Amino acid sequence: MFKFDKDQAIFEIAGVKVGGQPGQLPPVMIGSIFYKGHKIVLDESRGVFDKAKAERLLNKEEEISEETGLPRIIDVVGHTAEALIKFVDFVADKTDSPFLVDGVTADVRIPVVRHIAEAGLSDRAIYNSIDINYRREEIETIREAGLKAAVLQLYNPRNPTPKGRLKVLKELDGKPGLLEAAKAAGVEKPLVDVCVLDMPDIGLASQTVYEVKAETGLPAGCGPANAISMWKRRKTLEPYVFRCCNSVSQALPIMLGANFILYGPISHARYIYPACALAASYVAYNMRFKGVKVDRGHPLFRMFR
Repeated sequence: MFKFDKDQAIFEIAGVKVGGQPGQLPPVMIGSIFYKGHKIVLDESRGVFDKAKAERLLNKEEEISEETGLPRIIDVVGHTAEALIKFVDFVADKTDSPFLVDGVTADVRIPVVRHIAEAGLSDRAIYNSIDINYRREEIETIREAGLKAAVLQLYNPRNPTPKGRLKVLKELDGKPGLLEAAKAAGVEKPLVDVCVLDMPDIGLASQTVYEVKAETGLPAGCGPANAISMWKRRKTLEPYVFRCCNSVSQALPIMLGANFILYGPISHARYIYPACALAASYVAYNMRFKGVKVDRGHPLFRMFR
């Protein structure tokens, strides 16, 4: 294990702390609900869904979060502004957790962010995401709505190496890099998503997490779930074999310092959380011998009882 020389930022968002040295805080788990193809969604355009099933999923994840010591942020996905507003309102009413505003396009996200400001939810909302294609209207809307947290996505199709992904934080062709854009938006708590492209890239993305934290000190993480969902071989695997592969893929970035993991469908919490809690515990146990003070709520103090 390793300790970064650069001071590591810790941000608190609606009671959830994210960031710090490896092992200092538990990694934050981010599970998705109302995503495309989610069976509880009956009409993804109008935002009609099975409320009872949605609440059960949220409650079950909360139980697993408490059992393992891994905090959560809820990734609220929507394909239209009308639907996403309904989904956000439901999650905000049924939980106290922070949530990602995960509209599929800026045109979807912008009216939802305005609604969030009107509903008094700006302190719990995390804009997902500011990327290389960000628009001035997005930046202005985030600032006007008073959102202080946003995901910065390091997608760089021209240079997907760790160095290339890091570059977009500081500079883009013809406009400011993501850090400057986030600052202009009034974002005080940027979370850096290093972007996973495919299954083999999970290793490279994990290395990029390390590079981001070493250079900037900002909280960093990634979403292995996007790559796993596109993995052709998954269809040939027995369910228990797939769950093992999925768990390894989600846990690997934690070993390189990831502060958050976008782990995919919220229903996978039952087996992803324990795997990630175990990986986080191994890291934290090692880091105690390197002078890192481990938070008392860390899985380390629960997994080995």
